[in-house]
Amino acid sequence: MSNNSPNNSAQTTTGAPTTSANNGKNRVSSSKHFSTSVSALNNGERSKSKDSSENNSVSSTPKVHPLRNTWVFWFRQQRAPGNKVIDYEEGIKKIAAFSSVESFWSLWTHLSPPSGLQPTTDYLLFHSNVRRPVWEDPLNLAGGKWIIRLRKGVADRLWEDLVLAVIGDLFDDCRSTTSSPTAAKADGGENSEDENQYPEICGCTISVRQSEDIISLWNRVEANRQVREKIRDTIRRVLNLPPSTIMEYKTNNDSMQDKSSFRNSAIDRATLS
Repeated sequence: MSNNSPNNSAQTTTGAPTTSANNGKNRVSSSKHFSTSVSALNNGERSKSKDSSENNSVSSTPKVHPLRNTWVFWFRQQRAPGNKVIDYEEGIKKIAAFSSVESFWSLWTHLSPPSGLQPTTDYLLFHSNVRRPVWEDPLNLAGGKWIIRLRKGVADRLWEDLVLAVIGDLFDDCRSTTSSPTAAKADGGENSEDENQYPEICGCTISVRQSEDIISLWNRVEANRQVREKIRDTIRRVLNLPPSTIMEYKTNNDSMQDKSSFRNSAIDRATLS
């Protein structure tokens, strides 16, 4: 899906754990993927801008770098103050939508990293055509998710690298050629050719828990094993995971059956060989 406007800034809907203004300014990306290329691009543009300003006193509007898709950050707390368990959908709150490199960083640098979140808190990043980041959403219904369980203390870098890989289209080659009827429903039953506007990757999440942190990457069509395996291999590459890392997969249909995102997931045996 093409973004609505290249000048779109991050549109905040509701609050979420944020860093202080000073901390936000000082927070530097640890990613070796997307942020590095953006930094290099910006440095080159600053140099060009300096040369241009010497010859032209008229200031130009700063260039905005649009993303291919518009993405939405969501936030969820399982327990409210007083330790009251909240219904899953009730606890999901939209933070902001963004569709450019600049609007992403203006949001990201003010969000608390996973290490700063309380247990039973989730961050969710999903394509803007996913109406709600739940299993039953039309774009998620026929899909599933790759799951990686992390020991405490390593989630910040891996979560950032995963988010940047998703919005930076590093999974773009992981696209199913199988038509998904749920995508047509999500688009109001329009021409199936419009399905090409949807990436295979629906979104990603991080779930902060008491004894572990869990990251997951959601894809649109779980029935295509070849696509699933290509997504798995891409995750391993962009996150630079050790060969011994255990990965699990669970379909959203199975999640709807047992009412759980992570219980009873299938361990990927290829990672154990």
